Amino acid sequence: MHKAITVLSLALLAACGGASVSGPIGNACMDSGRSAAGPILCACVQGVADQTLSSADQRRAATFFEDPDKAQETRTSDNASSEAFWDRYRAFSDSARQICG
Repeated sequence: MHKAITVLSLALLAACGGASVSGPIGNACMDSGRSAAGPILCACVQGVADQTLSSADQRRAATFFEDPDKAQETRTSDNASSEAFWDRYRAFSDSARQICG
């Protein structure tokens, strides 16, 4: 419950214009060149990442913004650690989609 309140607070802060983008996911989001990527969305996504992923997982996930094929390779890997990471990444991405819209 505490995590949900923290993430919601971050999302609300970002929506009010207090968005500050930092962290590997937020920076990768901003650098992605996608039209929807902006400070509010990227700060929100980083906030969710801070609540759901370790620093190492964030760095690994950030590479997907630059090289989407890495995401596919990870998703289809038979390596146990990649499968565990993918489960955490899916939980993060589902949460980010719900919270950050």
